[in-house]
Amino acid sequence: MTATKPFHAFSGLDLLSTAVVLVDAKLIVRHVNPSAENLFAISSRQLLGHPLQRLVGDTPELSAALDNALKNNWSYTGHNILIKRAPEVKLHVDCTVTPVDANPARLLLEVRPIDQQLKAAREEQLAQQQQANRELVRNLAHEIKNPLGGIRGSAQLLERELASEPLKEYTQVIIEEADRLQDLMQRLLSSHRVMQPALVSIHEILERVRRLIHAEYHDVTVRRDYDTSLPDITGDREQLIQAILNISRNAAQAMQGKGEILFCTRAARQVTLAKRRHQLALELQVIDNGPGIPDNIRDRIFYPLVSGRENGSGLGLTIAQSFVQQHGGTIDVTSRPGYTCFSLMLPLNRKKKED
Repeated sequence: MTATKPFHAFSGLDLLSTAVVLVDAKLIVRHVNPSAENLFAISSRQLLGHPLQRLVGDTPELSAALDNALKNNWSYTGHNILIKRAPEVKLHVDCTVTPVDANPARLLLEVRPIDQQLKAAREEQLAQQQQANRELVRNLAHEIKNPLGGIRGSAQLLERELASEPLKEYTQVIIEEADRLQDLMQRLLSSHRVMQPALVSIHEILERVRRLIHAEYHDVTVRRDYDTSLPDITGDREQLIQAILNISRNAAQAMQGKGEILFCTRAARQVTLAKRRHQLALELQVIDNGPGIPDNIRDRIFYPLVSGRENGSGLGLTIAQSFVQQHGGTIDVTSRPGYTCFSLMLPLNRKKKED
């Protein structure tokens, strides 16, 4: 049986993050969008013109629903359906079957993996919680910043009136601590500045960070594993440098200035970021061989003021996450003793700068 060309009347379905399959009255596959290819790990060329069973295997519940949808022209939604296309391919999905009148297509199948739905719900809940935390800290920073200026100014005036040098040491402590808190408040507020996007090379940014880490931590080795074919991304150069530097600096500090960091870049296809489907994305991994993130803070590592170090401010990763999210990307972490990987996903331009 020869494969047919994709059904172009439904090419708009290719932009959806939901897996969509179109079949005709004989349950022959007529169109498969990229999300379905990604979900079932099979290309459309292997499916078009072939029976749907080749994709979903022997699934009695779904087969009966498809027959009823064709005979009675009604929709069907099944929950927690087990699809076994092969012994190694098992998926628990929700599936909606909708009749369509667009020859040769007769039925439209929307397939949603349950595990991905739960993951998306958890990510959305976590994002809302983190946003609330950031807003709270930002408001507190605004409220604290002005009184700190008054405390510092009063300490300076008091110092001028004091004749005793030992007493001036106390005013210096007040001034220095006020400056330290002012710097902390400024860092809390800096993650909300407006982006200045432009075409930038992620590898140029990584090389900049590599030089900064090398200058600050002489005994930390930074290795590179770059995919040099990657096109440029649209982003704020300074924000991206700061985000990656914060992650790398945290790694160097966790290793107490001795260890190895790896920068790895790859292309990722058919990725959903911030509820939008992207045909192409950049995956950047920052990997270190340090002691790992303590279990008691692993789930809160991106929260403000949460740190695994005794004197840490707990702002570096919060700011990094904020900058990555402003770029429409995501940041995740996997950690165990001897291996910690921060994985950044950013939307990627399909054209290179010179194009």
